[in-house]
Parts: sequence; structure tokens; C-alpha cells
Amino acid sequence: MSVIEVQGITASYRKNQVLKDVNFTVEPGTLTAIIGPNGAGKSTLLKVLLELHPKLSGSTAFFGSSLQKMKKRIGYVPQRGSVDWDFPTNALDVVTMGLYGQIGWLRRPNRSHRERAMACLEQMGMADYANRQISQLSGGQQQRVFLARALVQEADLYFMDEPLAGVDAATEKAIMHTLKELKDRGKTVMVVHHDLQTVEDYFDHVLLLNRSVWAHGPTEEVFTQENVYRTYGGTLRWMKEA
Repeated sequence: MSVIEVQGITASYRKNQVLKDVNFTVEPGTLTAIIGPNGAGKSTLLKVLLELHPKLSGSTAFFGSSLQKMKKRIGYVPQRGSVDWDFPTNALDVVTMGLYGQIGWLRRPNRSHRERAMACLEQMGMADYANRQISQLSGGQQQRVFLARALVQEADLYFMDEPLAGVDAATEKAIMHTLKELKDRGKTVMVVHHDLQTVEDYFDHVLLLNRSVWAHGPTEEVFTQENVYRTYGGTLRWMKEA
């Protein structure tokens, strides 16, 4: 069974159409880069799939069912710039929030919940910062905390919106190591990505998006000079050597 099946998704911001007749299918155990120029609708696509932004038409199925029925199997890491980092909470509490779908919003986390959250912080190299206010963390540290919050959900499908944007080399390496571990465990990961030069090293599948899907499939087949130029048009600043 496909993890995601998208058919005819169209979406707009006010009168500006940002997605047009988007169609693709994602198989389990894949690590996919969503790439395309600025304004291509990459972040909007994730929000539409997760019903955080309305669609005008089309349908989406997760594991052969609806989002509402499969929500507990899905983790999401938004863009770091969209998060209120001044909210008065520490790193451990942020990660524990990832369990509220299981705990319930009216119940308090117990010791086992906090131990699970702590284990995920440790996995991301952030255990020593568990009691640190999130506003006091660097950008890379904040990103690690948000990834730990996604990991604690133990989801089967993860959406991540530019998790490597603005992080240092060590954090980028740690994040990609974690994502590849998820893939090796049979999880499915879709990542909005902006660095074309690392696509082949980091991802086994690519979805090229510029309002519509221009190509989608295994990286070695899809990430070609022709497909990338068609997707980026005149905005392309880098391309592989022929």
C-alpha cells in the first residue's frame, strides 16, 4: 500500500494559485527531497496535505485512508521561522508536546513520557539542554529540538519543511543521519530541501515541484539536468556538470 496518494491537488493564496493539479504517489521506506524554486509551493504542499491550508480541489490518502484516521502515524516539523521561539518553555517540554496526541491535552505527562522525550533529546545530542529555555538555544539547537519532538511521536510518515536551512555543518550531519536511520527502519520521510548540490548524497527519491509536479521518482532517474532546468526555468543558479 502506498503511504501517500495525491490526486489533482490545487490550492491558492487569495487569488494567487500556488499549486495546480498536483499528482504523486509515495511508497514506504523512502527519503524524498521536495525541490523547486522560491514560490514553487513546496511549503504550501505540506500544509495542504496536513490540512493546515485549504485546497480548492483534489484528494489525498494516507496509508489508504483519511488524514483524520491516520494523523497519529504522521509527524511534522515546520519551518523554524514559523515557530514562536519566545514562548516560555524548555527543550524537554517542547519534545514532550509531541506525545500529547497519545497522552491527551487534559492529562499531564508521566515519568515514562518524559523519559521517552529525554531519550529523543539525547538522540539529537541535546540532552544537556533539556532544561534550557528554547529562546536561549541557537538556530541549529532549536532545529534539533523540533526534530526530537517529531521523533518522540514514533510516526510512520514524517514531513519536514527545510530542516537544514540555516543550521551549522554538525547539525546538518546529525539531522541527515537521523533521517537516514528512519528510512532504514522502514519509515517514510518527505523533506522540503533547497540545496541542489546535496540532493544526490542525501535522498533516494526526488519530487520536482513548481506549482505542478514536473518529475518524481528515484534520484538517479529523476534528478537530471533536463528535469531540473524544466522545473527551475530561468531561476536556476546551479546545475550538475553534463
